[in-house]
Amino acid sequence: MMVSIIITTKNEEKNIENCIKSVLNQDFHSENIEILIIDNNSSDKTREIAKRYVNPNQVYNLIDYIDLSKVKNFRGAQLNLGVEKAKGDIIFFPDADMTFDKELFLDAVRKLNDLDALFIPEVVCGKGFFGKIRNFERSFYNETCIDGVRFVKREVFLRVGGFDVKNILFGPDDWDFTKTLTKNNIKLGITGKSLFHHEEWMTVGVYVWKKGKYVNTFEGYVKKWGKNDKDIRKQLGISYRYFNVFIENGKWKKIIKHPLLSLGMFGLKFLVGFIYLLKR
Repeated sequence: MMVSIIITTKNEEKNIENCIKSVLNQDFHSENIEILIIDNNSSDKTREIAKRYVNPNQVYNLIDYIDLSKVKNFRGAQLNLGVEKAKGDIIFFPDADMTFDKELFLDAVRKLNDLDALFIPEVVCGKGFFGKIRNFERSFYNETCIDGVRFVKREVFLRVGGFDVKNILFGPDDWDFTKTLTKNNIKLGITGKSLFHHEEWMTVGVYVWKKGKYVNTFEGYVKKWGKNDKDIRKQLGISYRYFNVFIENGKWKKIIKHPLLSLGMFGLKFLVGFIYLLKR
């Protein structure tokens, strides 16, 4: 099966080369891979760099194809355009600041013989103690309602209508897409290989600022599914996000095993939660 890798970009000249090289370095037949770059009108050299490694005809600028005045979520529009242009049976949509285990594609294709979409364990690559805290926290979210799929069969993506760009803002859009899959009884699973999210530049201040930006992005998502939906109650509620997700399915053992990381993680969660309450 062919895998179409759709990389959405916006001023990613510092990251795009490493991301593409990681795709090309996969232990997977190169003739069964195509890379599509769907750019959102970058003002830097993102598209120029991408064309060094990718067929220039597969490097697209979103504004040449979509009337953005009718779109609430540019990233979703980029992915929808990418799937429209893709030829592969399987769609993979990483962020531009990610790299991948060399056997990720091979593992995913095997699993998608029996499944329709896949989560991927994410390793956060950060600096210092803060980086360790971020990676520790992220490890609790794999294959939960706080996670989002990144591999999906193209036929399934098209059948459920892709990303909802008219109602859902960037932020909860990955939750919305994954939720749409589950509501359509799509079979989900998780890969045995990881991706690596490069946040070496991230500081506590920038992290809290980014989280604060998402505070006002959930209205359309909640309106679509209802505030009493069980997943939304988990995703936006205090009990699951601050407690239950860290202890369910035996994960509490990690808390006991790593007390310093746990203390730092809960301190960071408290800080983000405080900012969230201030901005609501």
